[in-house]
Amino acid sequence: MSTANVLVVDDESDIRGLLEEILTEEGFSVRVAADAAEARHHYAESTPDLVLLDIWMPDIDGITLLREWSSGGVPECPVVVMSGHGNLETAVEATRLGAHDFVQKPISLARLLSIAAQAIESRRKRQKSAAAPRDVANEPIGSSALMQVLRGKAEQAAQHDLPVMITGEKGSGRENLARFVHERSGRTGAMVCLDRAELSAEGARDYLLGREDGDAKQRGLFERAGGGTLFIPDLEDLPEDARRVIDQALDSGHWLPEGGSGPREVECRVVASACGDLPVRAARDESLQQLYFRLNVLPLEMPPLRARVDDIPELVRFYADWFPNNENLPYRPFSVAAQNRMRNHSWPGNVRELRNVVKQLLVLGGEGEVSAREVEEALKQSPAAGRPETAARPDWFDLPLREAREQFEREYLTFKLAEAEGSVGRLAESVGMERTHLYRKLRALGIDPRSAGRNTK
Repeated sequence: MSTANVLVVDDESDIRGLLEEILTEEGFSVRVAADAAEARHHYAESTPDLVLLDIWMPDIDGITLLREWSSGGVPECPVVVMSGHGNLETAVEATRLGAHDFVQKPISLARLLSIAAQAIESRRKRQKSAAAPRDVANEPIGSSALMQVLRGKAEQAAQHDLPVMITGEKGSGRENLARFVHERSGRTGAMVCLDRAELSAEGARDYLLGREDGDAKQRGLFERAGGGTLFIPDLEDLPEDARRVIDQALDSGHWLPEGGSGPREVECRVVASACGDLPVRAARDESLQQLYFRLNVLPLEMPPLRARVDDIPELVRFYADWFPNNENLPYRPFSVAAQNRMRNHSWPGNVRELRNVVKQLLVLGGEGEVSAREVEEALKQSPAAGRPETAARPDWFDLPLREAREQFEREYLTFKLAEAEGSVGRLAESVGMERTHLYRKLRALGIDPRSAGRNTK
């Protein structure tokens, strides 16, 4: 294995010298920089395998440098941020910008060496993973601004072993995003998906933790996902007994198969998906709330297809090529008119619905270009046609009547108050309510007119 190159950036000469000496003794190749200008020079000259970056420097602070290096989404190499005056906000901001870790001064050298080794190994795994062939059908497709931002956040999340929570509508591509995070993580194991049918058939403990009975051994999901990623789809629908088993394992960091001789360490990274109304559901279910809080560390939101219509032609072209190449379906290009008709559809079934429509048109259509008329007929036959577009319904549709009414009133009055620029008088006139009664209603709903007024400036 080649020698890893470390760049130490710190304005304190004693710390620079100490880190250089220790890291060199440990077999690293070390360069040092006393300020941002030197750091930029070394970084541009040759991207290191790891940067140890001090936050507080006299010219330009470390957060600014980290922001520069992560402008393309994530830094080209792992960055461990160091600070003698750190706080939670600084650590959060550093992590958001793609820092691998955050350490407080005075530095525990044992911990620093451990973090350095982990960061460098993680980078090597990611490089190996990036070089390996990937199934692009399992990646989020789209060049819209929304998708570019999302992929950047997913790249950042992939660098860490922390749990990821992916929210979004059914069919929007949440599992694909989970696979994207897994593949970019450099983890050596597979991504293993929780199967609801197998869970029901085997029982929560046996399915998740496994069973050992003499020579007979049943591998549980935590073991199968070891070194890789455990993906939990539709967290809101997970049975309560399964939630408790998963929560206990993640809380302790260990799991024990039924009949096993001793506990085993949790070695998988957990990624979960859920619908956007999960917080509302979790508020009414203690076990769901507990697991949601545990997993909602690195949140990612998959937008519905109707929010990124610019991606629709790209998705259509992708599947029009993918199905002939991978499922031996006939190839047919989609006319511009056909693509435009698909852009104007609301896609309540999201990417899943679009994928199925393209497949149908390739299988059942004629020859030559797919026309707008064919698309129109296919959309009429889509399972989503003729039913309410529940994907777009408000979250409060799933609440009891009293709570739903309160939520509607809160959203309605907040919107109307913003239109009135925070003026309760104008609001009262707009909604047809007496001002005193309106004040009581706003207070009961927790709406502050002053805040609404400030937010409109």
